[in-house]
Amino acid sequence: MSSRRVVITGIGVVSPIGNDLASFWNGILEGRNGVGPITHFDASEFRTKFAMEVKDFDPESRVDRKTLRLLDRFAQFALVAAAEAMEYSGLDPSADPTRYGVITGSGIGGLAEIEIQHNNFRDRGPSRISPYFVPKMMMNAASGQIAIQHGFKGFNFATVSACASSQHALGVALDSIVSGHCDAVLAGGSEAAITPLGVGGFCSLKAMSSRNDEITTAMRPFQASRDGFVMGEGGAIFVFEELEHARKRDARIYCEVLGFGFTDDAYHITAPDPKAPMAVAAMRAAIENAGRNLDEVDYINAHGTSTPLNDVMEMQAIRELFGAHSERLMVSSTKSQIGHLLGASGAVELAAIAVGIREGVVPATINQVDPDPECDLDSVPGEPREAPIRVALSNSFGFGGHDACLCLGRFED
Repeated sequence: MSSRRVVITGIGVVSPIGNDLASFWNGILEGRNGVGPITHFDASEFRTKFAMEVKDFDPESRVDRKTLRLLDRFAQFALVAAAEAMEYSGLDPSADPTRYGVITGSGIGGLAEIEIQHNNFRDRGPSRISPYFVPKMMMNAASGQIAIQHGFKGFNFATVSACASSQHALGVALDSIVSGHCDAVLAGGSEAAITPLGVGGFCSLKAMSSRNDEITTAMRPFQASRDGFVMGEGGAIFVFEELEHARKRDARIYCEVLGFGFTDDAYHITAPDPKAPMAVAAMRAAIENAGRNLDEVDYINAHGTSTPLNDVMEMQAIRELFGAHSERLMVSSTKSQIGHLLGASGAVELAAIAVGIREGVVPATINQVDPDPECDLDSVPGEPREAPIRVALSNSFGFGGHDACLCLGRFED
């Protein structure tokens, strides 16, 4: 078995409750809600008229204007977060760039650019399609541009698995370091799908909440009256680093990345398997890959989408796997504060977990309106809780039946 251990030494975040790690974490501590009316476009005719948008975003603070012309909003989020992660980490990108990789995840990618250029084509003809169209909309634009910005010359690609996209990116980053393919990876994900087509598509699926008169409590995971998710946007990028590599440069360590598990339901393209056998298997695999026992897990950051099917399935899966220990688990949904960031969810939620492990604070599930008796585990209701976290799980489940679970723990020499 490989003795290579992986730690997080840098974190960058762009989110509906803060555009850097410090602001994001303050938002978590304050129980801040990122919801508001949609401002990116006129949503007056849409079934859902609200979302959790990134506010006051200033990409020029981290990325030069010339580069920004080549970036869809989803890639801008990724580059800004990557720059912050590198700054926090202190990693020298020129030290051994062929040993440093980049993996980013996005479920949808450059949707805004697709819409803009389709409108140009429709209204003005094919000659008016921008030459930047393809490099802006492609899913791997974020990972490619991050590598260019920081000079990372190791492997580089993007993962696409709906709402599990960034979780898969993080898991592959872990495996790539453990296996010895590289010493550090910029990994995470970003999403910017609050566009007419993005919102309209999910409205047609009736996957999103339509509580237009109750938007502040519309995202209500584990509540009996939940009626769908609130879409969010943003991204998070991490420096995953081999432990000895980090020690040699006296890097700050947030937590250890212990294991990864991933499966597929092979059940339905959008609905989870209600019996949840593969969600159970993914969590079990992550814990076994980490070399930990079930009773060592203190906290689970749930997928927690506030949809009728997911929340019950996930709670049942946790009960099935952990048995009596499930009564001692804390199981919260950060999505109650930041919304559902689709392919970026696992990454942004990991930022809350990583800092929470370091600080001994468990993020809350806000918007406790009418708790569902079928979701009766400890959801850390209302406000964050001071509590030590030895081992935590991060769950992501995506359309297509994708189940992904990352296991993290407090760093100990």
